[in-house]
Formats: sequence, structure tokens, C-alpha cells
Amino acid sequence: MTHRSIPPENPASGIGLDAGSETPPPVVPRLLGRQQAVTRLLALDERGELTTGHARLVASSTAVSLRTVWRWLEAARHQGRSSPRERERFTITPELHARLTRWCGNAAAVHRELLAEHAQALAEHVLEAAEGSEVPAPPPSLATLHRAIRLDLNPGQRAALAGGERARRRHDVHLRRPRQWRNACWEADHKHIPVEVLLDSQRVFPWVTWFIDCATKAITGAAITPHQPSRDAILAALRMALQRGENDAFGPIGGLPGLVRIDRGSDFLSHTVAQALGAFAVPIQDLPAYRPELKGTVENLNRCAQRMFFAALPGYTHAPTASVRPGTTRGGRVPAGELMQFPTFVEQLMEWITWWNTEHFSQALGGRTPLEAWQQDPTPIHDVDRSLLWAFTLEDDGRIRTLTTSGVRFNNRYYVGEWMTGGADAGTKVRVRCLPHHDHEIEVFDAVTGKHLGTAHLADAATDEQRRALRRSKDAEKRRLARALAQASRRTRPKYAAVTRAEQPKRLGALTSAEADQALTAAHLTDAAELALPDLIPPTTAPSHWRTPAAPRPTDGPGPRKEEHQ
Repeated sequence: MTHRSIPPENPASGIGLDAGSETPPPVVPRLLGRQQAVTRLLALDERGELTTGHARLVASSTAVSLRTVWRWLEAARHQGRSSPRERERFTITPELHARLTRWCGNAAAVHRELLAEHAQALAEHVLEAAEGSEVPAPPPSLATLHRAIRLDLNPGQRAALAGGERARRRHDVHLRRPRQWRNACWEADHKHIPVEVLLDSQRVFPWVTWFIDCATKAITGAAITPHQPSRDAILAALRMALQRGENDAFGPIGGLPGLVRIDRGSDFLSHTVAQALGAFAVPIQDLPAYRPELKGTVENLNRCAQRMFFAALPGYTHAPTASVRPGTTRGGRVPAGELMQFPTFVEQLMEWITWWNTEHFSQALGGRTPLEAWQQDPTPIHDVDRSLLWAFTLEDDGRIRTLTTSGVRFNNRYYVGEWMTGGADAGTKVRVRCLPHHDHEIEVFDAVTGKHLGTAHLADAATDEQRRALRRSKDAEKRRLARALAQASRRTRPKYAAVTRAEQPKRLGALTSAEADQALTAAHLTDAAELALPDLIPPTTAPSHWRTPAAPRPTDGPGPRKEEHQ
């Protein structure tokens, strides 16, 4: 094919290159430039408009020679490809991927396994000595196997070989949820606080349960417990989140949310929490388990609280340590005299929550504090009547009880209150609501009108000294049982000698025959079945009105009995 020559390009036309220009044209990636250029040149060739000037322009734009451009075009005409020919290389097959998974990503172990299989196949080929049979192909080198792993498996797949699904998820890309308005969605979670505090002279690790608004990053409610929380902590934090006022702990932040997003915790999915939110028509979105990225707002709050507040407290257990002992994660056990009391810790945590809402400037909020973002949002807030909070954020067993002169009977206990003296008639039908596990007080409501009558406390409650004495007794019994179990385990667990080759280990502990007989005799003396004497008192004759089993009839021999022939 002959190519028409065209006159030198006019710099003003914008098609050719400016000969006097000192700045070279930008060089596009060669592979992408080649595919686009070959497609364009083929289109010009089909219309008969392809010239050497077009090829020269493509060569200068892709930083290749003119001969290379003609070679690209020739490969596209005859072979139908516009990209470089792929070189044949060793790839990771599903069978090799399964081997790597079995060896937890150890490529060297897989390579040794391939070499052993090749040696065995080669030995079998030599023994068979079959004419015309193909010699088994050698396995790839270890460097080739490593290169194939890097090219065929992405970083997440390579991490999953050694660390599993949790390691693979570190390489995932997570999308952000669209920005919403205040009270459009809340997120809730429990946070285990890695700080030791003192409660009744015992070291405990507190937990915090809090709700956060996704749009303004404002903490709407929180509750702290010295142990793993349950439904009562959720209801207490929810009550603080729903109510708002200038005199409340969280100020004007609060109200009814449009949605509450939680994980699949059994306490969050309990009937009590669903009933409390369902009374205000607030749906609960339960997210899949072990997917913290789906509720990133509260997870980011957990991370910020640990780095910005918990790490600076005495008794923080994740502090760096100078120890080289494996598994050491603490900075040394803090003496009990330096630890905070639980009320002091709660006070400081509530102060930090106030600082987070009112003084912490967030980059995600454009340099504003959560309170400023909350106040500048014009979305209307739906408030809840405070009397309804007591009615719907408490657990109700659904039973109707009677108010007597002894009080209200609940869980086989009597509860009394000052309002019962002259303020209620005996025989009034009431319903009881309370926080789960908070059995020291209950809230009493009229069963007919639903009016809150008052709070009732446990009658004849044990004193603090009695409770402490009972707890000390239980702890002592627990320690005695633990020592007995440990001693029995040491006596019954056999010990064996270490071995240096494949053989049955020898059991340790020499024992004479006299010691064995003595131990067996002691065991018989403590066995109730051995000490029983069933023939000591012979049984008496059964009464005449008892129906006893008939005695077996005698037979004449192995043949049928005589009664059968009659």
C-alpha cells in the first residue's frame, strides 16, 4: 500500500508539532497510547486516509520510533491485536492455590512438596521404562513460584493465606455513607475500656455503652458499668440520649432518632430494647456480625476515646512495655494505690464526653465542634415526654399485681415506698417496671390508667456489711474448690518422659506393688457400692394384696410343655 505524503504540519493548526517548541509533548502510558493509536490508524487505513505523517505523529506522542508504529499496525492487520503479545509464564492454578492455603502461604513448603512429587514421578518413570512415555516436567523454581504469587494473587489474597479472612479485610476498600442530617441515624456499641480501676478494693475493667449521632458526631447518651453490660446499660444510655435539656448532662443534644444502627449483639437485639424503641416507632437496623466498617462512626469514637483519653489514665493495660517476654501487652501492673476509684473514673469519662461534644474540633465537620454542627443544623427535633421515658425504657413482665399492706410483691420479694403511706389504697392493681438486674428498686404504675405511682425499694434489704461478708464467704469457697480441682488434676494427670525418636513415651512415676495395693484398698473403703451389705436384713413377705410376678413353670425337657398339647 502506498502512503501519500503530506506537507509539513502547520503549528497553528494544532495537528503537528511545533519545531521551535522547547517543551516536549506529554508522554502518555505506552500501553494505553498504543491501543488508542492503533485503533485510530486502522480506522484511517480503512478509509484510505492513512499517511506517514499520522504514523510519525503517533510515534512522537508515544515516545517510540516510526518503525515501531508500522510494526504495531502490521500486527493489528494480520494478528488482530493492538497490545503487546503476552509472554507465556507460570501461573497459579486452583490446585496450587489450595496447596498454598494448606501450607498457610508458605511457598517454600509448597515448592518442596512439588520437588518430592516430581522425584517420585521420575522414579516411577524409570522403573516402568516404557518406550515413548513422556518424562515428567520439572516443577518451577522457587523464584518463579514467588513471582507467580505476586502477579496472580492480590495483596488481600496473599494476606488471607497466612492470616485468614480477618487479615484479608485489612486490604478492603470501604465506602463512606452519604452525609445526612441530625437525628437521622444513630449508632450504638459497647466499648471495653482497657483501664483498671478499683471498686470495693477489687480491680475491674469498666465498659461504656454509648449512642452517637452519625451526622454531627455528637455523643447523645452514655452509660458506664464496672462489668460487661447488658440490657440495663442500653436502656440507661438510651434514656439519656432521648431526653435533652439545658440542665441535662448532654445539653440540647438528643431527641428521637429516625434509625438506630447496631451490630448483632444479643443484648441490643433483646425484646426489651426493641420494645423500648418500638414504642416510639424507631426502627433498629441490625448489621451483620464482625463487620465494624458498617458502623464506622461509633467505631471511630471507640478508637478516638482509647487514643485520646484512656491511654493517658493510670492503669492503662495497652501501654508500651520494655519487656522482651512474648505475649506481654502491659506496661507493668500498676499498684493498687495509684489506680482510680470507679466513681472518679466515671466523672472523668463524663467530662471527656462533654469536651468531645463542645470543644473537640472535627475535620469531618469542617473544623466545627459536634455541638456547633448540631446547633447549625435546621432539622426539627422531636422531643419525648419525660414521663413516657420511664414508661417505655424499663422492662415490664406483663403481670398485674395487687398493692397490699406489705407493699408490692415482685420476684418473691416485697417492695415499699414512702408514697404508699396514705397515698395508695390497698388492693389497687398495679404493674411493675424496672431496669434488668436492678432488683433494688422498681417503678410502680397504675394498671388501669398507666399513671406512674412512684418508686418502691426492697424491704428488709441486707446491709453493706452483710453483703461484703457473703461475698467473702463465696470467694473463699471458690478458692477452696479451685485448689481441690487443681490438686486432683495434678494427681490424676499422668506424666511422660520426653522422646528423641518415634517411640511410645514412658510413663513417669515409680510405684511399688505394696503402694498399689494400699491405694486400691483405700479406694474400696471409700466406695459406697463396696461397703453396701444387701443381705444384712432379709426382705419380708409381700402383702397379699400386692400383685407379684408368677414363678416360672417347670418343663419336662427341651420339647414343648404338656399344656401346649391340651
